[in-house]
Parts: sequence; C-alpha cells; structure tokens
Amino acid sequence: MRKEIALLFVLVFSCALPSLAQDKPTIVVQPFTMASGVSWPYDMKTLETQTTAELHNQDAKKYNIVAEAPATTTSYLSLHVEVLEWHPGNAAKRYFVGMGTGRETAKIRFELTDQNGKRVFEHEDTVRTEFYASAYSSSVGQLAHPLADKIGHRIAEAKIE
Repeated sequence: MRKEIALLFVLVFSCALPSLAQDKPTIVVQPFTMASGVSWPYDMKTLETQTTAELHNQDAKKYNIVAEAPATTTSYLSLHVEVLEWHPGNAAKRYFVGMGTGRETAKIRFELTDQNGKRVFEHEDTVRTEFYASAYSSSVGQLAHPLADKIGHRIAEAKIE
C-alpha cells in the first residue's frame, strides 16, 4: 500500500513539474544579426550558443532560456540581438594607459518580442571585454560573457513577466 501511495505521489509531482516550469517566462534566443557594413571577426553561431548558455546559467531562476521555440509552450518571448558596431582592442593602449582603456567593444541592440512579433522591450548598449581573457577568445572573442551579463541585467531591470 505504501509503495502505491509513493508511486502515486511521484506521478502527481512529475505531472506538476511542467506546469511549475511554465510559471517562468520562456525566452527564445534567435540567431544574432549584424548591421550592414559591420566587420565582425568571430563565429556568430558560436557566440549565440555561448550567450544562450551564459544567460541560462545567469537567469535560470527567472526565465526558461532556450535556443528554439518550445512546441508545448503557447507563449514565449524572442530575444533578437543585432551587432551595430565592433572595435578591436588595443593591448598596447591597455598596457600603457590603463587596464580600463583599449578593450575590445561592440555596440549592440537587443529586443524582446512576444510570439506575435510585438516588441516588449528594446535596449541599445555597448559591451566591453573583461579584463582577463576567456577560453572562447579564438571563436567568439572575449565578448560572450559580458554580452550575456549586459543582456541579462537589462532584462532583469525591465522586470519582464
């Protein structure tokens, strides 16, 4: 009898998990784009993947961060990121002038839209590399982590529900 009750409890709890997970908004990271004429030396798909992972690690308690629109969720938000400008870093300037100068930068615009394409949130910002190199620097530069941090903080400040 106890095993049957325990099994029933497990079944009820496992059925309730998907509904609990849907209490959080789902954000689908769309393919990143570049403004016309922007020189970008890194693999954009790898940057998307790394940013998605960083956002998931950073904001998993508030949002479901996914790379594709879920078939089971009726409502979700799409994150669109566009690189507007990119400027390479200058190690000599960082060394001689100071650690805060001469870093690689990218100006980005990002927005959240609902599943109907209606804009919910939009922001434009400049992302700068961190002071120390990352393991992904050869494929995505040193911008993946600061990019995800910037986007995550701005979305949190906007209090998207």
